[in-house]
Formats: sequence, structure tokens, C-alpha cells
Amino acid sequence: MNEKREPTAVVADGLPQVRQGIANLCAARGLRVVGQCGDGETALAMVKTLEPDFAILDGSMPGMGGIEVIRKLRSEHCASKLMIFTISREEAIVLEALRAGADAYLLKDGPSLHVFDAINFVGDGGVYISPLLGDAYDGKALEDRLASLNSMEMEVFRYVVDGLRAEDIADRLDISPMAVNNHRTSFMLKLGVHDLVTLVKFAIDRDLFGEGLAGVPSVIGPRLPHRPPLAAHAEPPEDAS
Repeated sequence: MNEKREPTAVVADGLPQVRQGIANLCAARGLRVVGQCGDGETALAMVKTLEPDFAILDGSMPGMGGIEVIRKLRSEHCASKLMIFTISREEAIVLEALRAGADAYLLKDGPSLHVFDAINFVGDGGVYISPLLGDAYDGKALEDRLASLNSMEMEVFRYVVDGLRAEDIADRLDISPMAVNNHRTSFMLKLGVHDLVTLVKFAIDRDLFGEGLAGVPSVIGPRLPHRPPLAAHAEPPEDAS
């Protein structure tokens, strides 16, 4: 009889008390914490060496922030689920994390339940963004509306998700920047989306542009096939903080 392997985690945060708190949450979820550290360089080496199922990384660690750690790991085809744990709610930072290849973006001032939800969600192959950020995300509704985009709106959509400016998109498509902005406004209205974070998350979840456009590699970090299913989800403690 084959038993499921105990999932593993690496925890990296600049503050020892926060690091231990995350480790306790991981243990409560049924993850075996195989490494802890407080700086980016060590986190990078630890994830590469230990190859954990999950790595929960502080967004602003000394030496190298969590997003840069993720970017370097993805460039080497790291298959771990990489999660950012941060205080930043800035849209630009969330987008940078997703495009670097983060599987989850968690806020430090969120409830412990969000950590459990994120582990469960990304463990099943999804991309998790803290519910405290932006619009509520309904992937099925967005997918249903995607068919309403015309070919030019879809082209602009691809480039917007990849982080290109209106001027650069205009050059590639041989249209004016104003036309780019008009197409962007149009497809966001059709999709019912009001922020880029929701848009990028939808594209990543559906693997719409993982290979990028022809001749234009996508800047969104690669998501490798997720590992075998985790053991049955443990219930979170009432107060794991």
C-alpha cells in the first residue's frame, strides 16, 4: 500500500517571530518544515537544495527580496510552489510577483485562514491572491466573457498581461497608443475587470499566454506541473497566529 508523501516547506522571513509563526501554520496544515532562514540568498540556496513542495518567502528580506528569489528560481525551472508573504498592497508589486512566477501573494495582516487556503489552492495547481486585495475573482465568469473579445482586443490583452506599455504595444501592432488604450478599456469592460491583478491572475490560471506571442517570450514566470496531491487537508486551528 502506497502512502502519500508528507509535503515539505521552506520558510524565509527577516523577522524570527514571523518566521516561527509561519512555520507553526505550516505544521498545523500538515507540512513538514525542512528549512528556515532570514535572508534572500540563503532562501535561494535552501529552496534549490531541499526542493520543498512549498516555499513561503518574505517580500522584503535582507539581501534579496522574495520576488527576486522567485525570479531566479523560476529561471532554473524550480517546481516548488513559491508564495510571497508581505505587507505590500501595491498593485505594481503584486503584478511583479505574479509575472516573476509566484503561485501565491499573501498579506501579513491577513487572517491565518488565508495561509491555509493558499496552501490548499496552490497545492491543487491554482494561483492564490489574498482576498484583501482588489476585486473578487470569478474565473468562470471571466472565461465565459472571453469569447466576446475581438482579435485586436485579444492581442492587446496579451501584451497588457505581459506588462508592455501602451507605446510599445502600439509599435508592435502598428496602431496608435490611443487605439491601444481604447482597446484596453473595451476588453476590460467586456470582462468586467477593473484592475490588472485580476486580469493577470486570470491569464495565469487559464495558461492563456504561457508561451508568449510568436517571437515574443512571455515575461510571466513558468508554472511547472504541480506535484502529487497533498494529504487530506487539515483543519486550521481557531487561532494559529
